[in-house]
Amino acid sequence: MYKRFVKRALDIVISLVGLVVAFVPMLVVAVIVKLDTPGPVFFRQRRIGLHKKEFTIIKFRTMRTDAPHEAATRDLDLDAVRFTKAQLFLRSFSLDELPQLFNILRGHMSIIGPRPVLASETELIAERDKYGANDILPGLTGWAQINGRDELTLAEKARYDGEYVERVNFLMDCKCFFLTIWCVLRRYGVVEGDGTAVEAKEKEVVNQ
Repeated sequence: MYKRFVKRALDIVISLVGLVVAFVPMLVVAVIVKLDTPGPVFFRQRRIGLHKKEFTIIKFRTMRTDAPHEAATRDLDLDAVRFTKAQLFLRSFSLDELPQLFNILRGHMSIIGPRPVLASETELIAERDKYGANDILPGLTGWAQINGRDELTLAEKARYDGEYVERVNFLMDCKCFFLTIWCVLRRYGVVEGDGTAVEAKEKEVVNQ
């Protein structure tokens, strides 16, 4: 009952309220993005959604237009991208994610769920298959995001996503929602760049 009907109803209500509450902040962010570097305000990218079907995610643009378009956060070459201070601020506090409220309204995403990945992230997609985490709507935030986010190995991310699939209910979603606010304010688990620490962690796990 909750998974099929209540969760979707809550997604619609919360995203509508969120768009109303965030209307002015989103306008401010849009102006910052436009004035900060040349290019469009929004960034669109193909992501993997429910049952591994692709959809177009929308975010505020926080990179130059010549930056890699299909690179995961941890794979970014910071020397090549050279984020501005404004871009780093928006990314650190996840303000660039606000337009995804429109994705939620359209039914591409949920408020809570595994984060939508790029089609090129085949290893993570395969790991999620083990837990059925590709068979629910991806989320604006999720269990993996409040348990390490970018600091997690791919196997750890998939495992947390699997835990969410097993435990999804109203209380679990509330827990993810409110802990996400706390994590965003603390910038918990935010890692931009080459992912060296995470790769070293993955190698350590493999060698154990």
